[in-house]
Amino acid sequence: MSSTPSVIADVPLFPLHTVLFPDGLLPLKIFEARYLDMARGCLRDQSPFGVCLLKSGGEVAKPDEPSVPESVGCLADIDQCDVDEFGMLLIRARGTQRFRLLSYRVEQSGLLVGMAEPLGEDVPLEGPTHLAKFGACAEVLERIISSIRERDPDRLPFHEPFRLDDPSWVSNRLSEVLPIALRSRQKLMELLDAGARIDVVHHYMQQHQLL
Repeated sequence: MSSTPSVIADVPLFPLHTVLFPDGLLPLKIFEARYLDMARGCLRDQSPFGVCLLKSGGEVAKPDEPSVPESVGCLADIDQCDVDEFGMLLIRARGTQRFRLLSYRVEQSGLLVGMAEPLGEDVPLEGPTHLAKFGACAEVLERIISSIRERDPDRLPFHEPFRLDDPSWVSNRLSEVLPIALRSRQKLMELLDAGARIDVVHHYMQQHQLL
């Protein structure tokens, strides 16, 4: 029997101008009181927060401009935490599982808190065409990783181990690093089919002569 709850209540939300994928890494500099409190609570309780692309509004709270999140986001666990000389909290979060936002409210502090429905794993890859495209995508990603390693080995944007034999992992990492528009990246993250995501990133790389 699955231990994943059908709905997670009171998930603190962090709406950002970025899209987080499962197994993706998200470095954050936190200075607003609402997010400092959120991060402390997550660290204390070893609980996740939700990252959503901003549909409208800003990352920094403004009374006349509410932050409106997209309805599909990704849960994130904090796996590194530090404080810089200016008192900002430096965290690194790792994406775990996508969720659909069923509803949310704004706390007095300005923090958004939502009711989240966890989404399942990707539909597995099937068929020779998808497998051939996946092989080509994995080769490109391997080259990208090698290039970053040579240039700046301490700033790899991916969490090890590298799962180059996993279509979901490969298509998620390419969706993160390719210069794709934010709204398109959001659509890629929302896809629950590894083959469909492979198709899109493969087509993108063909168009831009990356294959």
